[in-house]
Amino acid sequence: MHPPRRGFTTVLARALTGAVTAALLVAASAAVAQEKITYNMAWLPQGSSIGVIVAKEQGFFRELGLEANIVRGYGGNRTANELDQGQFEFGYVDPISLVLNRANGGKIRMIGALNTRWPAGICFDIKRHQPKTPADMKGLLLGGGSASPVHNVVPAWLEQNGQPKDTVRLLRMDPAVVDASLIEGRIDLAECWRASNRAVTQKQANAAGVTLGWIEYSDFGLDAYGSGFAASEDVIRKRPEVVKKFLRASYRGYAYALANPEKAADLMVKAFPTTDRAVALAQIKDMSDLLVDPQVKANGLGYLREDRMRATVQFVDKAFALNGKVKPQDTYTNEMLTP
Repeated sequence: MHPPRRGFTTVLARALTGAVTAALLVAASAAVAQEKITYNMAWLPQGSSIGVIVAKEQGFFRELGLEANIVRGYGGNRTANELDQGQFEFGYVDPISLVLNRANGGKIRMIGALNTRWPAGICFDIKRHQPKTPADMKGLLLGGGSASPVHNVVPAWLEQNGQPKDTVRLLRMDPAVVDASLIEGRIDLAECWRASNRAVTQKQANAAGVTLGWIEYSDFGLDAYGSGFAASEDVIRKRPEVVKKFLRASYRGYAYALANPEKAADLMVKAFPTTDRAVALAQIKDMSDLLVDPQVKANGLGYLREDRMRATVQFVDKAFALNGKVKPQDTYTNEMLTP
């Protein structure tokens, strides 16, 4: 065999160099195209944010040109206020925190539903108490975190059900000890949130031989949304395509979790290794129930109903004596859910 001619070698080398350079340019271009965003979970990793976690782990964000950072939060009020201040682009925000933020001059909106109905209930040890209605809770002691909205929500909810607002005695506590205090019998009642602390409380109860029961707020007149995706009006106005891509990838992640809860739990543990997989799986299954609103299923995941948003704002208005300061139409938008 004759060695290749010098001209051919040179051409081949140039071609290979050009191919490598082109590949590097494509890779560099792809890297530049990735727009960075941050999502605040409002608390520690839990099933409520599984769609965003799945979207990151499965590359759904990257496919749309987004580089997503997921961070823990420190409660609803702080998350809402920090979102309004521009510390991150997207947050898991409850409507109470959102309305209070706007009442104080903030400019954030719900951009997609996650908990399509109020996900909280009041938990109790059925060996000690077995209330069936709000009236059955007369004189019982309910513990809640010192900054928890439960201290305003429960009195308004009781009145909504024809009961004096002081029917239940409320105790402000360190949020870290509320669940354990219920299990140990130091309080009679505690607020338990689906896709969040209810699964944690259930695990503690199982270990202690306690059987939990609960009354759902939504079964007794509280027609309100729970937490959902929120963004500032500034981000919505200036970066609408980024908002739409975030929502598209995130709801794709939730759809994946609905269809594959076991795999979603594995992805959550992969992303956050200290996660208790059994608790995460229970939370994810809760989200599967909370995420879909049968009345607007045809509109796709995330759609916010005008009637429920109005009812939500009206309840918060009464619970916190806002006197109509916040208008329902200013608290949400469905425009970012369109492709």
